[in-house]
Amino acid sequence: MDLNKLHNIYFIGIGGIGMSALARYFKSIGKHVSGYDKTPTEITEDLEQLGISIHFEDTVSLIEAPFNHHESTLVVYTPAIPKNHEELNFFLSKGYQVMKRSQVLGLITENTFCLAVAGTHGKTTTTSILGHLLYQSDVKLTAFLGGISENYNSNLILNGSEVSVVEADEFDRSFLTLSPNLACITSMDADHLDIYGDASKLTASFEDFSKKIKPNGKLFVKNGLPIEGITYGIEDDADYSIQNIKIENGVYIFDMKTPEIIVKGLRFNLPGRHNLSNALIAMAMAAEYGVSHQQLADALSTYKGVKRRFTYQIKTDNLVFIDDYAHHPEEINAVHGAVREMYPDKKVLAIFQPHLFTRTRDFIDEFAKSLSQFDEILLLDIYPARELPIEGVDSNWLLDKIENSNKRLTDKTNLVSEIHKSSAQIILTIGAGDIGEEVKHIKKELSVAS
Repeated sequence: MDLNKLHNIYFIGIGGIGMSALARYFKSIGKHVSGYDKTPTEITEDLEQLGISIHFEDTVSLIEAPFNHHESTLVVYTPAIPKNHEELNFFLSKGYQVMKRSQVLGLITENTFCLAVAGTHGKTTTTSILGHLLYQSDVKLTAFLGGISENYNSNLILNGSEVSVVEADEFDRSFLTLSPNLACITSMDADHLDIYGDASKLTASFEDFSKKIKPNGKLFVKNGLPIEGITYGIEDDADYSIQNIKIENGVYIFDMKTPEIIVKGLRFNLPGRHNLSNALIAMAMAAEYGVSHQQLADALSTYKGVKRRFTYQIKTDNLVFIDDYAHHPEEINAVHGAVREMYPDKKVLAIFQPHLFTRTRDFIDEFAKSLSQFDEILLLDIYPARELPIEGVDSNWLLDKIENSNKRLTDKTNLVSEIHKSSAQIILTIGAGDIGEEVKHIKKELSVAS
């Protein structure tokens, strides 16, 4: 498909984080963009402000007239859209060019020098750091992010088209549509078992991804993963490693060992060893691309993070409110480790909204164990996303398994009053569902109280 010949791009599920980055991209290069989503959000409001028309009812009559031109129209959809979706079936039945988001990303990036970040955790933060390092070093790039960058207030970093930076998503095996020049694998913990069935098939798909790298390309892997590549790790003997870690006023200061030299006195503002690891692989990939070590050091020190990735909403001496997207037990462990490292003597309240019935079922014991580490736990109902309920799989079941007596269920309407009952100095909201939509309200109420 020749993207240059397309005039109209229609998105089914335009409010998704990956979909909206593509919508921004096509709008920026002069295409006519519009779409559908189930509900209005901050993301859809931002897209509408760019002049993108969006409707929120699955009705063919609401699709705008220009999409009558089959040959100049591309329809992009997300795998989260149900098979019986009226608009999707209309486009399929009428013979339109219909593609998944991942296929379109593959088309956009195939004629660029592509840097791809794969892994079950850390993709968005790593991609965001990598995009920032390259942008600040004046590389002509387009970076598609799976979150809103605090530095650019967008999920798209646009500074040219020679280089592309993308998340290589293992969900639905969609990362197999990419052919990167440089790629990394940050982690391979079991996830998406509703798609893969078991962990061995997930591992096999990462092995397939490692074979998609272009000739003379390079693959970086977290030290200890069962795939060959250039290794990276914290305080170990990997090809790239972080050494001599100190914390001063909530900022990491460290040295980076590369295969050639040691770069001293790097500064990084995000808390948590998992984020240090993300910063390391982003720097390693940028260095292999050709960015100088001095440019890397300067750019890293100005990196601000990704919204909903250990994002400080309130940070005072008496109260800290942090919001995080963590939705897998290993991610919750990482958040716990980060908050304990930064605030070792403070009481922590974790508010968690489980994401997906299948993920809750598949990792129920691991979720219980990771949540039990906090001083106090508030549980919301499971956010279903694309799924129908599964009998017996609910937040009550998870609550029963948490080995901590200071735990209770709540709902969004009573959330603020439940938070007020707590004596915790650190408040965490955690989850990938619509808990993120509650953050503004919680912040406002807590700000008044404090």
